[in-house]
Amino acid sequence: MRPRSGPTVEHRVLAARLRMLRERAGVSLQAAAVALGAHPATVRRIERAETGLDPYQVRVLLERYEVPAEVAGPIMAGIAAANLPGWWHAWRDAMEPWQQEVIGIESSAALVRTWHPALVPELLRTPAYEEALRRILTADPPHLRDRHLELLAERQRRLEARGAALWALLPAAALHTDVGGPAVMAGQRTALEEAAHRRHLTVQVVPLDFPPHPMTGVPSLHLLRVPAPEIGDRAVLETAGARVDIIDEPAVVMDYRIRLDGACAAAPHPGSPLHEDGRGAGKP
Repeated sequence: MRPRSGPTVEHRVLAARLRMLRERAGVSLQAAAVALGAHPATVRRIERAETGLDPYQVRVLLERYEVPAEVAGPIMAGIAAANLPGWWHAWRDAMEPWQQEVIGIESSAALVRTWHPALVPELLRTPAYEEALRRILTADPPHLRDRHLELLAERQRRLEARGAALWALLPAAALHTDVGGPAVMAGQRTALEEAAHRRHLTVQVVPLDFPPHPMTGVPSLHLLRVPAPEIGDRAVLETAGARVDIIDEPAVVMDYRIRLDGACAAAPHPGSPLHEDGRGAGKP
């Protein structure tokens, strides 16, 4: 059984398939638990990917659901890979529990959309910008800041290596908020200019003189889409007081997606220039 560091998407997919097979077979949580000789909460945790997949338990459940061999075989064969720790496991010391869940989904996402109401979105930050920001906003000791910077760099590297699409929307005010001083901000602006020309990246900047739009007043938001039908879209909302809500309710996620779509449609086209005073439109 792998150490817990947040489930991988492979784990989530198998867990979701077990739930769907149980429901398709008309077997209740209680009946599945009886087959295992366990509490119904155990079955629920298995189906929510909250615990590692035990081959014996999975085999018992598949037999109880009368799953044919051609369906059960691939599930059993995938358990070992699903139980492997995610690549982010090595950085657990620098992560909050919610980050493990988010990065577990982000690491397989085909599309990441992100909005920040006041700062450069995290996945676009330079190391100097992120370090300066964390010095201001957190009380992390230096070694934890370094670990966090390593993790962020690895997230950015893997996102680009996979060819995942990143679509970021940010206000021009973020480019005028002095994080770390002129040199850090100049480096961040240069990084955004270079990033905006990468193939799988879209950057839209809302000018200072722009009217209110559908994302006005909305906290930092990330929308994650994984190309697996068993895994629904997730919305990650970072609200006041360092609270983070990970939302998987389809209607709520759709509402945020519609709001972000509206803001992006209203914002200047990604190819438009942005003036030094933050007025005008487009990419940095």
